[in-house]
Amino acid sequence: MSETVLVGTRKGTFLVTKSGGRWTPRLVGHQGVGVNYVARDPQRGTLWAALGHGHWGAKLSRSDDGGETWRDAPQVSYPEGARHYLPPPPSETGPGEGKPVLKPATLHKLWALSFGGDGRMWIGTIPGGVFVSDDGGESFELCRGLWDHESRGGDLWNGEGNGTTKWYGTPAAEGEFSPGLHSIAINPRDPKHVYVAISTAGVLETTDGGATWRTRNQGLRMEYAPDPTDEWAGHDPHYLALCPAQPDHVWQQNHCGVFYSSDGAATWTQVDAKEQGVHFGFPVAVDDRDGRTAWLVPGVADMQRMAIGGGLFVARTTDGGKSWTQLREGLPQESAYDVVYRHALDQKHGVLAFGSTTGNLYLSEDRGDTWQTVANNLPPVYSVRFA
Repeated sequence: MSETVLVGTRKGTFLVTKSGGRWTPRLVGHQGVGVNYVARDPQRGTLWAALGHGHWGAKLSRSDDGGETWRDAPQVSYPEGARHYLPPPPSETGPGEGKPVLKPATLHKLWALSFGGDGRMWIGTIPGGVFVSDDGGESFELCRGLWDHESRGGDLWNGEGNGTTKWYGTPAAEGEFSPGLHSIAINPRDPKHVYVAISTAGVLETTDGGATWRTRNQGLRMEYAPDPTDEWAGHDPHYLALCPAQPDHVWQQNHCGVFYSSDGAATWTQVDAKEQGVHFGFPVAVDDRDGRTAWLVPGVADMQRMAIGGGLFVARTTDGGKSWTQLREGLPQESAYDVVYRHALDQKHGVLAFGSTTGNLYLSEDRGDTWQTVANNLPPVYSVRFA
């Protein structure tokens, strides 16, 4: 399936395949259902879809025949007794004030899927948990090392822990303002070494398969916080990715800029180019072999959230963010209102694809130099992943 793109949309799962030199999308499942994320298990070949049913809520679906048929998978659920602190609602100037509220955990959204070289499957959720499966998705277990971390209250199963939380919320799901775990980046050289990114708590890292975690926010800035460089401060990464061949090179598109690390996320450097429109956005894709090369799709921040100046472009760097190139050929340059979500840009061996909230899907076979339109009338696109 080297020439297959998996696309999750507001109204179903699409496969995009290449035939006769042309890329064509085809609806293959979950018609009318929100599909937050679609990905392929590279070891088993199984396709997984994280669904957001308007009526049934968050569910997992799987296909063992390349997307031709789908069936309900064993479901993810928070165990009885799982509790977390709900942060106070944010104010117009930053995190909210007041005492956090302790409440039972309810699954609002399945937001990210990732697969390790050891066969383990990882799932990120709102309200900020990560679940793992060591049996090919037949069962899932909450990662207690992260859920019980001191930064979010400690062990809350039988008491009130330390009574506080450093994890704030995200508006990405209806209902409560809970943290959202949307990025799971696994080191290809060591499957026990994993980074997660949380809106809004920043980046955490484990080197022992999830038993223990440490924060990795040094160098990040949260411009809306009283102390922008605080270890927590409500840091809001929008997406995090690493280079498979050089996993010490890690990138994140953050609410407050673009950040790059060449030392395994021990420290971050802000690599914006605001004068070129490179600052705010959601997704980032990293080259397979060169950790200094990355692509992102910038946009206008916050309430407007649209293409900059009505023209859509992809930004590429080949030197770790010291310089950026705007890639526009083949993309609309007027009246473009595309927003590209955090999971809706992907790259594999120099072929890139991204989709937008206006149902447009674009693809480049020359590392982003030129783009072709694959579709204009899809439902809003939530995720784009090469199979």
